Amino acid sequence: MRLARVGLHGVFAVYKPPGVAWMAVRNSVETHLLRDLNSFKRPAPRRLVRFLPSMVEGKDGKELTMTVTQLPAMADHPLVSGPIFRHLKIGVGHHLDPMSSGVFVLGVGNGNKLLQALHDAQLTRTYTVSGLFGKATDDFSDTGKLIEKATFDHITREQLERILSVIQGSHHKALLQYANIDLKTQEAYELAVKGLIRPMEKSPPLITAVRSLQFAPPEFQLEIHCLHETQQYLRKIVHEIGLELKSVAVCTQVRRVRDGIFTLEDALLRTQWNLHNIRNAILKSKHRVETEIQKSLAYEGEEETTASPVASDTQLSEGEDALPPSSVIKL
Repeated sequence: MRLARVGLHGVFAVYKPPGVAWMAVRNSVETHLLRDLNSFKRPAPRRLVRFLPSMVEGKDGKELTMTVTQLPAMADHPLVSGPIFRHLKIGVGHHLDPMSSGVFVLGVGNGNKLLQALHDAQLTRTYTVSGLFGKATDDFSDTGKLIEKATFDHITREQLERILSVIQGSHHKALLQYANIDLKTQEAYELAVKGLIRPMEKSPPLITAVRSLQFAPPEFQLEIHCLHETQQYLRKIVHEIGLELKSVAVCTQVRRVRDGIFTLEDALLRTQWNLHNIRNAILKSKHRVETEIQKSLAYEGEEETTASPVASDTQLSEGEDALPPSSVIKL
């Protein structure tokens, strides 16, 4: 039985809960799929022709002769051959660390090639990041070791919005530098308007947009659109925001709400991790995935024609952070 026969080649998304490693999620999905695939009725065992000795009555009494018969192949018996499917080729998209939750993209079978194509497309991801003013920890999370406390009554929403504007501006400048395009051309302008400018080489984490969703001190929540990020980097951003506001802050939650074309609505919950739901999710996303990949290939060609022939004097060196802590964000 081939995976193609059950429509199990493609890309889909699941919801990773907090407190679980991404590898455990991937392995759990594989276990559920193997269970369902191996529950299908097995094909009938092969019939093998055999010559068996038998005694028949002859003129002189019983005689030994060979009788042609067909017997099932014992090698095809489930107790001998074991399950039809023992493992599946399941790849993962952008990782989520154990403390984070949200949209987690997986590819099965030939879907692993689509995962690579989506990775090369450099699609942005969106997170909701919650923070708490007034304390700092050694790992920037609320579960880390407390190292400092500070007041936060002086912080206003306007001050927070101002910091976020500086962050977005700094990262937008870095994005343009890593994209290495000539903004004086019409094609580059159109790419910028559509928000389709992407780095042409490896870059540090880049924030393409950030805004405040909630401000109720000491609690606050941000929406961050980004590229090449890690969840720990987003926690560090919360920490740096606290410092710039003359206080301290820790991150209480990192939740990915969008990964490229996949949103929370597309993410399958743990109770939905079965063959039927995953197959439907693959079929549902197939057209969108193919369209996004084709669109990315088309815009790659446009970016090549708009690339600046001479690198900018202000090009960031490889490995240099686009947002150096406490040096770019200034009131």
